[in-house]
Amino acid sequence: MANSAQARKRARQGELRRRHNASFRSMVRTYIKKVDAAIAEGDRTAATEAYNSAVPIIDRMADKGIIHKNKAARHKSRLNTAVKALK
Repeated sequence: MANSAQARKRARQGELRRRHNASFRSMVRTYIKKVDAAIAEGDRTAATEAYNSAVPIIDRMADKGIIHKNKAARHKSRLNTAVKALK
């Protein structure tokens, strides 16, 4: 438990940042799910559009440190491979 004023303030700041970052992580997951849904339907144009809208979001969150850069690259690679595999 935080005993000093400084520690209490840092605990408050940390909690706010945790909530803020959680919303960003949720947004990334949502964009990835949209691409996965379009792939599952087999609609290549929709999947391509969803992928093209997801990539900048994934990159931005990697730049902010919300997700690791290698995780971002892995998601983009796997999604791109799945989109290209559609006929």
